[in-house]
Amino acid sequence: MKNPLKGIPKHNWAITTYILGILSIILLITLFANNGGGFTGNVINQNQIKPLVDNFVNQELVQDGGVVIEDIKEQSGIYVATINSEGETVPIYFTKDGNFISPGRPLIPIKDSGSLNNLPSDDGSNNPNTIVEVSADDDPALGNANAPVTIIEFSDYQCPFCERFYTNTLPQLKTEYINTGKVKLIYRDFPLSSIHPQAEEAAEAAECAGEQGDNFYWKMHDKLFENQNALDTDSLKKYAQQIGLDTSKFNTCLDSGAMAEEIAKDLADGTSYGVQGTPAFFINGQEISGAQPFESFKQIIDAELSK
Repeated sequence: MKNPLKGIPKHNWAITTYILGILSIILLITLFANNGGGFTGNVINQNQIKPLVDNFVNQELVQDGGVVIEDIKEQSGIYVATINSEGETVPIYFTKDGNFISPGRPLIPIKDSGSLNNLPSDDGSNNPNTIVEVSADDDPALGNANAPVTIIEFSDYQCPFCERFYTNTLPQLKTEYINTGKVKLIYRDFPLSSIHPQAEEAAEAAECAGEQGDNFYWKMHDKLFENQNALDTDSLKKYAQQIGLDTSKFNTCLDSGAMAEEIAKDLADGTSYGVQGTPAFFINGQEISGAQPFESFKQIIDAELSK
């Protein structure tokens, strides 16, 4: 039977949705066949899931290996797989019998969700032709406050692809657009805590730094990405001293968890806009996902500036 996905371009993030959407069917069929039809309730281990998923994705769908299953671990009675596609990190949740649960959405504790009716739904915001009304919230802006183009970034300080954007793409954006007053960048937090356990406290550290001035927010932002392998609490407090913060105020803020609610709001907002992984960007409302090269940003920015 001809694979209906063969014609889908690998660079399109939609391919991951197709992959994840039918992954559960493949898993269930395979498990059914291998277990004589009695797959319900049969627990398979992490080592069994990973090659099954990896083989199907990279043999049947993306033959050049564009999608990688990097890690699978157990959390709260389920398996969490980390999938990378075109520079975007996305968690996938499986039940222990191999059933697919959900791609991309961070785990939401039931006690915090209020109602199942409040859970995010697919509103089509990942369609590249869709303009999404994205709030800047009260997060600091880098660049001219009146710039005609606004980039709102949803990111994770422990995400390697977010660091790649910081290192490779952001300097070019600064030189050509931000420093020239054409673009402003707003950073919003989207810590994928299920796969990046230090990301949330790192985000709180940046927010605590920002309480002492927007310039300190960006200094801490830079420190975190430049020291991504050292985001423990002691290191965060050391960075506060290095960038010249009032460390007493910073430490009190960080230790108290005073910024946890702010991080949760960013996370909830990002989810409501259809963010499924990090990094994700909205350029005047147009979404671009993953650690894309400078040229991908330039194309959209120049089109916006020409209006």
